Amino acid sequence: MNDAPAGMHGREAMREDGSGLARSAADWLYLAATPTFAIMGLLTGVLGGGTADALCSVAGASVLSGMLPMYLLMSAFHSAPWLKLIAARRC
Repeated sequence: MNDAPAGMHGREAMREDGSGLARSAADWLYLAATPTFAIMGLLTGVLGGGTADALCSVAGASVLSGMLPMYLLMSAFHSAPWLKLIAARRC
């Protein structure tokens, strides 16, 4: 809900109320999770998991064990806001 006076939109509303900037940032913050997890997965895949992955791995463990699959799954689970944004732009 927008607390700014009627007729004030965008930057005008943010100038009127300092919390408008915080709300605007929060509106876009939820989009940060997917690329963050994707980059972390890419770095883990390229640079390797390191000693922590070697210590935590168990012979015969699941394909979904390890950091790389976890980051890829987290990226996929957090992709809904991106899909909604893309779908809204196509309309």
